[in-house]
Amino acid sequence: MPLIDIDAILGPGQPGSVPGGELDDAEALDAYSRTVIGVAEGLTPSVGSLRVARRVRGGRMLDGGGSSVVITPDGFMLTSAHVIARTAGTGRASFADGRELDFEVVGTDALSDLAVLRAQAGDLVPATLGDAERLRVGQLVVAIGNPHGFGGSVTAGVVSALGRSLPTRSGANQRLVDNVIQTDAALNPGNSGGALADGRGRVVGINTAVAGVGLGLAVPINAATRRIIAALMTEGRFRRAYLGLAGGPRPLPPRLARELGQDSGVEIVQVVEDSPAARAGLRAEDLIVSMDEAPIESVDKLHGLMVSDAIGRTLRVGLIREGRQLEIELVPTELEG
Repeated sequence: MPLIDIDAILGPGQPGSVPGGELDDAEALDAYSRTVIGVAEGLTPSVGSLRVARRVRGGRMLDGGGSSVVITPDGFMLTSAHVIARTAGTGRASFADGRELDFEVVGTDALSDLAVLRAQAGDLVPATLGDAERLRVGQLVVAIGNPHGFGGSVTAGVVSALGRSLPTRSGANQRLVDNVIQTDAALNPGNSGGALADGRGRVVGINTAVAGVGLGLAVPINAATRRIIAALMTEGRFRRAYLGLAGGPRPLPPRLARELGQDSGVEIVQVVEDSPAARAGLRAEDLIVSMDEAPIESVDKLHGLMVSDAIGRTLRVGLIREGRQLEIELVPTELEG
């Protein structure tokens, strides 16, 4: 068998060639490493490590931690709502440059698991917010946070799945956060509230949960969550409309599916007594197929319409009852708690 001249194929000094042409560090870095390094160097100054005192059963206060992402130079930061839950509304944030700053909670929304903080500073390095709607499964993402108190920790992985749902609760109210990002970038306790960034260093998600080994979840940065963030910054809360019903997806019969141009609707399984839905005459087993002429094919779509603009406004609800198409008027109230 003839000998293969590796140098003739790869050229002298290339990986796999005979010794004698050692690579310098810059040449040895592949594209993946360069991307992760670039994101880490650009974004780490914008990620804070949080220390808070959290009240637990018995009234005791225990130290806790998490992460945050700076979004304005004058100290506004994003984090996860559960990181600052049951605290006094204050804490301390430390940064890669060695600064430690006091912060206070400006607004929180447990149903999206997002909160806005404000640190006492005017020269912080803000992160650039991206758009999670442009992510693709398999795309590189980088997580930066404060796992187990180790500030500025960087892990990398890929988008494992898109469109996941994350159940959240605020008092008696429950909701699913839509379009949650699943990643295999290593996340641990303390990463919550930190950044999940794309290869350009744009923050596309706020890390929120560790669902298992190699299975982390992040609340997406998209048009819906930007509205929530803006409301938390200006009003301290995000207002939602309330209908007073529970439901689930149900396929439409083939004839109705053809007529309406959609495959499913939301079947009502429970109507809360003296709620807007009850006062409008909605019943269990009604099938909601539209609201103000927008097709309703899932509970997520219904939740997406329950924003502040819908509070106190008359909505036209299209539904199927016992095989008949009906339209009723419904006036949502504001969700409390």
